[in-house]
Amino acid sequence: MEIEREAPGSERGRSWRASAQDAQDNKKLEDSDTFVKEPAWKRFLSHVGPGFMVSLAYLDPGNLETDLQAGANHRYELLWVILIGLVFALIIQSLAANLGVVTGKHLAEICKSEYPKPVMICLWLLAEVAVIAADIPEVIGTAFAFYLLFRIPVWIGVLITGSSTLLLLGLQRYGVRKLEFLISMLVFVMAACFFGELSIVKPPAKEVLKGLFIPKLKGDGATGDAIALLGALVMPHNLFLHSALVLSRKTPASVRGIKDACRFFLYESGFALFVALLINIAVVSVSGTVCFGKNLSAEDTDKCSDLSLDNSSFLLKNVLGRSSSIVYGVALLASGQSSTITGTYAGQYIMQGFLDIKMKTWLRNLMTRCIAIAPSLVVSIIGGSSGAGRLIIIASMILSFELPFALIPLLKFSSSSSKMGPHKNSIYIIVFSWTLGLMLIGINVYFLSTSFVGWLIHNALPKYAKVLVGVVVFPLMLVYVVAVIYLTFRKDTVVTFVADSCKADAEKAAGGSGNEEDDEPVPYREDLADIPLPAHSRG
Repeated sequence: MEIEREAPGSERGRSWRASAQDAQDNKKLEDSDTFVKEPAWKRFLSHVGPGFMVSLAYLDPGNLETDLQAGANHRYELLWVILIGLVFALIIQSLAANLGVVTGKHLAEICKSEYPKPVMICLWLLAEVAVIAADIPEVIGTAFAFYLLFRIPVWIGVLITGSSTLLLLGLQRYGVRKLEFLISMLVFVMAACFFGELSIVKPPAKEVLKGLFIPKLKGDGATGDAIALLGALVMPHNLFLHSALVLSRKTPASVRGIKDACRFFLYESGFALFVALLINIAVVSVSGTVCFGKNLSAEDTDKCSDLSLDNSSFLLKNVLGRSSSIVYGVALLASGQSSTITGTYAGQYIMQGFLDIKMKTWLRNLMTRCIAIAPSLVVSIIGGSSGAGRLIIIASMILSFELPFALIPLLKFSSSSSKMGPHKNSIYIIVFSWTLGLMLIGINVYFLSTSFVGWLIHNALPKYAKVLVGVVVFPLMLVYVVAVIYLTFRKDTVVTFVADSCKADAEKAAGGSGNEEDDEPVPYREDLADIPLPAHSRG
């Protein structure tokens, strides 16, 4: 029996497709209207997830390492760096979330559409380097955890870490929410231990408050430690990640839905980063109080002079006694493994956004981890645990130098009418964020140039070798400055704002029914909806 088929271009076929599209749009609007009428707390809970996922990166082994060393070397004097860093992190993370909500694209995708291909490729390579630099502390921190728990040499622990994340991803099929909850609880076990230690060592509140609110950079290495703290706190790959994670939420198809989503994501990120701030302050305060104590033993004094993740469990002896190394090792293992989740997804979205390549999570994770393991393995074999600890500080500094190449595009896009429409940054946010951003970039350039010149002058290399190094490095420093200037002053050309709320507001002001505001489409990314976040958000 022959079945009659509609021609692709027939009037009847077009009418059927139009009707189907109208029915789909009407269903979306009905769902949106139902969602908006729900209580505010229910709407807030439907947006919870991305901020807490991103906040895991602020509690990774890299942060713990830099916090411990900052406290051991400078006591409480660098607490203000953590405060400013996390306030700045809250601002830029909320800007990243707003960018994704309003445009329906994450930061890597907008960079690809905005910049010429050579610039786009350079930004992609720098973003990949940032992911690798963020992954190095996680690899080494997990290896230290294996050493504390099982006395496995660090370099063998690095190799084991290469396969541990694949096992972790395999366990997600049994319920990723349960797995993430368990890991988060283990991380907060470490936080509880430091808070308990804090209550016993009782650091002087006046000194802690002075360290939080009075900026100081005294003593040898203070500038380097401050930059390392900022690099560990404000990480470039987190900006790409947060702008993509928010797209897994079904934002209601209305201008009000956009504003509510941006506000809810800000509240969630604020709470999550406030918890991270308290934990970082506790770690620095405990380290500073114990290492500057009067009754410190000779052995502990030696440890404080070169404090790292593998020898800092003695800080918890007052709380945990002999079991301090075991509990600390379990918490450190949980910290390293939980933070690999954020790095995995960040790498996935960076590759997908810049190159439009979608890889399976396990394959993308395997590639990133293998690349990160290489420098960690070499350093741990040659330099042992002390060399591996120094590599964490170097990775944090690399992240700090990488930050402008993700931060400047984000600040420009989120302040652009062509990208954000009426949802662009206010003048106060523009001034504050750009001021802090340019200060951070200026500190990076100053530290980079002075550190290199000082090293070049005082090292033992022959004169011809110094000249050769200078000829190679100084042009690279110039390229760095020129690239930052280019990104800052280049004019945006691509329009990505899709929800024309200006038109809706104009029609409403002209005497419209007022329903036009609810008819504005807000993009929902089906390709990003399978992120393992709370199930109620996918509905």
